Amino acid sequence: MTDGKGLFLLLHPNGSKYWRMKYQFSGKEKTLAFGVWPEVSLSEAREMRNEAKLILKDGKDPSGVKKSQKLNQKIQNCNTFGSITEEWLAMKKKEWKEAHSHDVQRALEIHVLPDLGNRPIAEIDSTELLAVLKKIEDQGKFEAAHRARQKLDAIFRYANLSKRCDHNPASNLKGTLVTPKRNKQKALEESDLPKFFKRINQYDGAMITKLGLRMVLLTLARTTEIRYATWREFELDSDTAVWRIPGERMKMERDHMVPLSRQALSVMAEVRKFTQGEHYVFHQLNNPKKPMSENTMLYSMYRMGYHGRATVHGFRATASTILNEKGFREDVIEKLLSHQEGNKVRAAYNRAEYLDERRKVLQWWADYLDEISVD
Repeated sequence: MTDGKGLFLLLHPNGSKYWRMKYQFSGKEKTLAFGVWPEVSLSEAREMRNEAKLILKDGKDPSGVKKSQKLNQKIQNCNTFGSITEEWLAMKKKEWKEAHSHDVQRALEIHVLPDLGNRPIAEIDSTELLAVLKKIEDQGKFEAAHRARQKLDAIFRYANLSKRCDHNPASNLKGTLVTPKRNKQKALEESDLPKFFKRINQYDGAMITKLGLRMVLLTLARTTEIRYATWREFELDSDTAVWRIPGERMKMERDHMVPLSRQALSVMAEVRKFTQGEHYVFHQLNNPKKPMSENTMLYSMYRMGYHGRATVHGFRATASTILNEKGFREDVIEKLLSHQEGNKVRAAYNRAEYLDERRKVLQWWADYLDEISVD
């Protein structure tokens, strides 16, 4: 059914109706498709025909222009914020520690990707980014908002350098967020420990979380080091049982050996009853292939009534204070906490000579915790 100026409606035996336009380009008769009636109305079909005529008048092939537009749209759809973020994370994983890489990815998945993941990155502006960051602030997560802004800035710089967008809307957002307060990690006092052990014994959460907290206390390791601990790092079947943490997982990027007390060995035997698989010791409850989530142990502290009063990381400060007050050597305590040794010769000496002494200190510490945890 002809409408005029090349536009017609093609009728098929099955009843379907397609808008088409015949035209001449470079001496050849060609056909351009405009969609299906009634989804595309007569007025819309005529408007598309008129646009095609203007393209022809400009000396271009409407069919070629249409294909180019589809290709550009396809490229734009591939260049979403989510796909670019995935590329950027894959690149950064080669230089980051596994724990840090996992935490950055998780933070983006929680706070940023739900709003921006499907958006073409070239269309995102500063106002849209600020709205996402303010949502994080509204939850009271000021530090998380600042970290998210930093990651957004890095992702857009990557997209800009790889020519997927020509601007960086995150660079305009410095100074637009609440400055987070830098507080020292809150720690328990020595007098608080008996009550804490009573509460942890009564805690009704996951057993693997309780055991993770106990392992932090018994080894003085950082939370991240506990969360990413793997079974192959432990030598459990000897009088000199030890946990060898590889340097790539340590804050100071040096291998660290943690002598295991009798109580730590008991925790490892107990956690074996609740753990699954042969990789992470303290894994997510529903996925043994992933380490325990970043805030699992901290939130368990909150549930036990320590919100704003103590953190898991604060256990290290508590232990350091008590061990120093009990007269143990400062160098040994610093080594137990895997703090940086500035003098390289002294650091080498410490690594070679302090292991036995550290073992004795950690065994004293474990016995001490047993003693004060008795009701």
